[in-house]
Amino acid sequence: MSALALRQTGHAKPLPGASAEQRCFTVIDGDEMFGLPVQSVQTIFRIGGVTPVPLGPADVEGLVNLRGRIVTAVSLKRRLGNAPLRSARGELAIGIEHDGENFALIVDEVGDVIPCDESATITRPPHIDPTRARLIRAYYRLDSGILPILDMDAVFDFADRNRPSVSQSHNNTAMRRNQ
Repeated sequence: MSALALRQTGHAKPLPGASAEQRCFTVIDGDEMFGLPVQSVQTIFRIGGVTPVPLGPADVEGLVNLRGRIVTAVSLKRRLGNAPLRSARGELAIGIEHDGENFALIVDEVGDVIPCDESATITRPPHIDPTRARLIRAYYRLDSGILPILDMDAVFDFADRNRPSVSQSHNNTAMRRNQ
């Protein structure tokens, strides 16, 4: 869904007559709006300093301090395959606890908390890139477009990437030397 449509209507509203079964917190990345399950959101903050994570996944911007806790800063932009950030310093982030770990999900903007009725759920539109679709749990039809709801398990699962681990890279290098 276009963030422009959100700005033109003033806010995202569910279809008329929809009853609130699930509440979603909206975030904007570039010109796209996404929903986060409201129970996932702990806080919204600006990132101060960022400590890089050597050999970490490209989607991880680094480690940040959130009220005395060290949390992993993850770029929604990179997870979606969009252009990377120049720097995470000063960027807006959503504090999220997922599976006992703390994360800072870096986004461009935050929006409203809106109700999403289960009856407004639609199947994945065919034009959605399958790589991006794996990060989406559900799609809801709103009066201003379609709201994809991020799947927190997929967003924070870095094992699904087709990247060799450090030990695999080391073993491959050692094998090439021995040949």
